[in-house]
Amino acid sequence: MGHPITVATSLNQWALDFQGNYERIMESIKIAKERGATLRVGPELEIPGYGCYDHFLEGDTTMHSWEVLSKIISSGITEGVVCDIGMPVAHKNVIYNCRIIIHNGKILLIRPKMWMANDGNYRELRYFTPWTKHRQWEDHYLPRFVQAVTGQSKVPFGDAVISTNDSCIGVELCEELFTPASPHILMGLDGVEIFTNSSGSHHELRKLHTRVNLIREATQKLGGIYLYANQQGCDGDRLYYDGCALIAVNGRVVAQGSQFSLRDVEVVTATVDLEDVRAHRATSSRSMQAASAERYHRVEVPFNMTSGTLDDVDESADVGLASTRSFDVQYHTPEEEIALGPACWLWDYLRRSSTQGYFVPLSGGIDSCATAVIVFSMCRLVAEAAKRGDEQVIKDARRMTGEPADSKYVPKDPKEFCNRIFHTCYMGTTNSSKETQDRAKYLAQAIGSYHTDMNIDSLVTAIRTLFSLVTGKYPNFRSQGGTNAENLALQNIQARLRMVVSYMFAQLLPWVRGKYGGLLVLGSANVDESLRGYLTKYDCSSADINPIGGISKTDLKKFIAYAQTAFNLPILKSFLTAVPTAELEPMTETYVQSDEADMGMTYDELSVFGRLRKIEKCGPYSMFTKLVHEWGYFLSPTTIAEKVKLFFFEHARNRHKMTTLTPSYHAESYSPDDNRFDLRPFLYPARFPWQFAKIDATAAKLPDRSNQPPLPQAEQRYDEEAEAKIHKD
Repeated sequence: MGHPITVATSLNQWALDFQGNYERIMESIKIAKERGATLRVGPELEIPGYGCYDHFLEGDTTMHSWEVLSKIISSGITEGVVCDIGMPVAHKNVIYNCRIIIHNGKILLIRPKMWMANDGNYRELRYFTPWTKHRQWEDHYLPRFVQAVTGQSKVPFGDAVISTNDSCIGVELCEELFTPASPHILMGLDGVEIFTNSSGSHHELRKLHTRVNLIREATQKLGGIYLYANQQGCDGDRLYYDGCALIAVNGRVVAQGSQFSLRDVEVVTATVDLEDVRAHRATSSRSMQAASAERYHRVEVPFNMTSGTLDDVDESADVGLASTRSFDVQYHTPEEEIALGPACWLWDYLRRSSTQGYFVPLSGGIDSCATAVIVFSMCRLVAEAAKRGDEQVIKDARRMTGEPADSKYVPKDPKEFCNRIFHTCYMGTTNSSKETQDRAKYLAQAIGSYHTDMNIDSLVTAIRTLFSLVTGKYPNFRSQGGTNAENLALQNIQARLRMVVSYMFAQLLPWVRGKYGGLLVLGSANVDESLRGYLTKYDCSSADINPIGGISKTDLKKFIAYAQTAFNLPILKSFLTAVPTAELEPMTETYVQSDEADMGMTYDELSVFGRLRKIEKCGPYSMFTKLVHEWGYFLSPTTIAEKVKLFFFEHARNRHKMTTLTPSYHAESYSPDDNRFDLRPFLYPARFPWQFAKIDATAAKLPDRSNQPPLPQAEQRYDEEAEAKIHKD
């Protein structure tokens, strides 16, 4: 007895794009109805876009949201389907993050969000107030132009549920699923059978497992149908919302949308049987708790969610009669996530900024290599979408490549498309090696980018000569007898000149090729280098956006190893075996510059420091005590103390660099991204005299266990915790 009653939607909305957001919402409702669905739910704040930030404080944002909702209602498209749509609402001069439940041209209920996401990347309490009157509702008086459309002067506003002829629907918003006492528990005990969750959940590596587990758990003990809709795409900021709409029944996932996609509208449907829910709930313990549950106000609507029996189902409707079976959730490996997430983010950024492509300074090292391969991954996704006939992707590709309006061009070859929109450049000096120059050239050939190669020694010499003319002093590298100050200044000027050259070439290369417009410059500093401050302020890590700025060096290496085979790029092997080096100092018979030697710590150690600092919320002393237990079987307490002190000293004294950090794709939970995700000072007592003294005193008392066998599971702890850590939406 299958009933076509459910649908969840992923939309690629754009903050403040009211016209585009309206069109995508309308398209999703149309598709849902064509598939025989009687309930459609969209992502959080889908009318204005989730990432409006302080624009939510502007009355215009709320007013335009009402205008869009009125246009949706007056179109008649909500006839025969219950639609759950998100927008901000000002109730009694208080701004709430709301779901508007509409049906047959009427507003049934306005349900405000009760628990806000207000940490990490989220600042919802800056704009919205939570609804604290649980199980209570009030009258909300509609704007006059909305009254003219719906014929209603007021509608229910608050914590209530929708009662149809044959079932009951309850609303849960994003963060409410992640709270310890989630609303779905109490709603389910009061007889709610269908739960909707509209989300604005961003992508982080390895995060989907957490989300899926919570959705399963929401109905595993309770029973019920759970519809999860999520934003998908870049809506104007560092975050990429990874979609993956889900439908679960009694703890079983029965439908899943794509996690990374170039599509603007994706609708996921499933056919479920309400009798399965009722049978699942027929247990004595659940019934005893339900019998004493507090009552929710029910907004009654004379509408049948189900079709009655299987015989009543329209044969032409694509309702997926087999979808009530258990479904194996598809998870991407972290390497695939890096290949797909930043690539989709780059595509959205490129098409919405109306620019003609990207520019990357290729150093011959693994970071700029990873950035270039992600762009190539984007080109692969574009080619795949074009082959499927995705009209929006083809239209955007034609604009970027400067094709005329009547062009028949279709970007079916990723290398050919890459050559049109992606530009790379190797900027060498006398300190650069033939190996890095060749790696950059051969990588560009392998992915098809438009590549240029130059030597910038004349620029470096000009700056040194200028300095000498003004001061009478000529700076030298350390290997030439110069001081540390001279050595660092000469390294930095090479790095900063590359940034200046990058922007000039990004602005003029399209002109050189007979095209119009400019290119966006991509940065390539990874999250570990930012954490340590191992980058030059305003060097070629300064760019327009950075697709790898939230990814660890360890994960980038794994991604390159994956792409070598998955993308058929044998050249990538040479990047994996190369020693990371900035090539900013002269090489001698006894000295070759190395990143890890310069930093005084390995990239693997940096990942551990980063997770302890941000995720475990450790200061210097607590980090030391944790690492004594984790590393004490192969390092002495005093050695661990020196490593911890060095990390905090370098992190603190370089923290100012994060204030100018290139906006980066957020992918890692220990990102040091300033003023967005990691709110910390940028002027520190960098030697932490009190904290470091306590570390030294404790280290001196502890026994040296470095030659003893490891404790059980010690080596695996951080990998396991990275997988299991709950990243809140």
